[in-house]
Amino acid sequence: MLLMTTLAAILRAAEHGTFPPPDLSVSVVPPPSDREYCVVSFTGHIVIAADVDPAWVAEHLPPGDLSAPTNPPFLSALEKLTGRRVSALDAMLLAPALTDEAERTAATAGLTELHDLAHPRVDRAWRYRDDVRAYVDAHEGMVLTGRGLADRLECAIEVPPNARLQGHGRRLALAARALIPSTASIWAQITPGNAASLRTFLAAGYKPIGSEALLIK
Repeated sequence: MLLMTTLAAILRAAEHGTFPPPDLSVSVVPPPSDREYCVVSFTGHIVIAADVDPAWVAEHLPPGDLSAPTNPPFLSALEKLTGRRVSALDAMLLAPALTDEAERTAATAGLTELHDLAHPRVDRAWRYRDDVRAYVDAHEGMVLTGRGLADRLECAIEVPPNARLQGHGRRLALAARALIPSTASIWAQITPGNAASLRTFLAAGYKPIGSEALLIK
């Protein structure tokens, strides 16, 4: 059991291609904020960001079982200890910003910023992110960006049913890479069972980084 740095430092390092050592260990770090308790899984390494005692974590994890921190028995115990619930177990994907100005312009062509904070998708985004911005296209598709877990840049997309299977989702996912500073990277969280969304983001240049389970109030 390791007590490492901060989740923000771990995620920033991942954005630059440096990951926790794949030593089959578990790191316990403080939660980035009261909103952001989570279990983040990288290859061969688990990071638990929560206000919990590392000794409690060790007591509730079978030695050598790296799948245990993301399995129901441990997550249920963590829910009970923290008074929170696990919202979902999502795949984490990451992509760098588009840097070529022509590509950035082409990727965002046709998008208009939406200022309707009462829109259900925008309202939901504000529950988990700060600095949320939303953009819509002529097909009523939407791409959102914001500051989420440990202040990382995150995105989400929504394509209406009548516009699916036409490449609009991939274009919106690519647009997210042009809506952020050219020196930044952007994350996407996708339920593994949503294969269509996974394919969309992979086609837009995002790469799998790990998984996460957020514990929300």
